[in-house]
Amino acid sequence: MPLTRIALRAGKPVEYRKALTESIQRSLVDTFNVPKDDIFVLITEHEDGNFIYDKQYLNIERSDDFVVIQLTVSNTRTLEQKKALYKRMVDELAESPGLRREDVFINLVEVLKENWSFGNGIAQYAV
Repeated sequence: MPLTRIALRAGKPVEYRKALTESIQRSLVDTFNVPKDDIFVLITEHEDGNFIYDKQYLNIERSDDFVVIQLTVSNTRTLEQKKALYKRMVDELAESPGLRREDVFINLVEVLKENWSFGNGIAQYAV
């Protein structure tokens, strides 16, 4: 179960944000074997003064369409799956909504399976 946080500059239309969400979810389904209906997404939009990043860090030329995607996931994926996710996600986002690969920043936060409760005060994944 990933918890997806998307941060971007304010002003994009709802269709753009929907396309971001759908492309990210397709990537998770295809590379991390996430069920299609396992979708929990938080989108935050930031004004210019509250969205600060280096436009050339590691010699990657970023534009004002820069997007930060942070995924909190269970620590059950291999390095190969993570690499596949990163590639698939930039490919999907390039297709829809047309985001440049250079403008996609992805961060995984891995947690133990017992650190999730989906409701009712129960740790559903705890073994």
